[in-house]
Amino acid sequence: MKKNILTERSNPRTRNIDLMTTAEIIKCINKEDKKVAQAVDKAQKEIVQAADCITQSILKGGRVAYFGAGTSGRLGVLDASELLPTYSLPSHIIQGYIAGGDRALRYAAEHAEDSKEFALSDLNAFNPTTKDIVIGISACGNPTYVLTILQEAQQRGTKTIGITCNPEAKLKEYSDICITAVVGPEVITGSSRMKAGTAQKMILNMLSTTAMIKIGKTYGNFMIDVTPTCNKLIDRSNHIISSICKISIAKADEYRIKADNKVKTACVMYKKQCTKEEAEDLLKQQDGILRKVI
Repeated sequence: MKKNILTERSNPRTRNIDLMTTAEIIKCINKEDKKVAQAVDKAQKEIVQAADCITQSILKGGRVAYFGAGTSGRLGVLDASELLPTYSLPSHIIQGYIAGGDRALRYAAEHAEDSKEFALSDLNAFNPTTKDIVIGISACGNPTYVLTILQEAQQRGTKTIGITCNPEAKLKEYSDICITAVVGPEVITGSSRMKAGTAQKMILNMLSTTAMIKIGKTYGNFMIDVTPTCNKLIDRSNHIISSICKISIAKADEYRIKADNKVKTACVMYKKQCTKEEAEDLLKQQDGILRKVI
């Protein structure tokens, strides 16, 4: 009989979970979740390597694409979609693909992970080059969709990164860098939206956030390229300008408006007492890195 892969094994600590009280169930889930950060911590070396590769790719004009099925695909799309409002990163630079297309974001399409055709269609839509990076995300690391994408990407000379929770994942074979967070069996057998999903979310947060920091999208811990498209983000932008320039919120709002909602530009305009055009030219000279300008 074929041995179950790690992400499909039964967790001995939760075999009687249906007999537990509500409080006991919650405590049990929380106890298992505490192991996720430790598992991710053990994969730091590979996460660092991957983050540096992503950063260098973007700086050289390359792009990044996440590919996954089910929860893994949804997490990749989520991470990619957050980068435009948070860092004003053009949406084509980091993209997310899910097996089965956009409908699979909302409705289950489990059959899609077995499709080589879906994989090739999505990879061709991204059309990777040698400057780009393809990232395959999968808890078990074995779906045909992800394996096909990674293998084909490597054949095209594209750098590949795998993210999995299974130390015996097949995707390792097709990943130049493989990040493995061994979170162990799930609370509910095979429910990889839980610990495995949390681990993948943490890793994606680390990769994209580190890359954004390294390419100059932050000043300290401020998101200075935030796109203020709603009241909350307008307020955040004003507080960032106020904190960096040490001016009142009212004055910060004035400079934000003068800078056409560009936080970095507003900061340079105030610090250098220059026009919007002069501020943008100064930023361009320093590759958009605010700290080098002010």
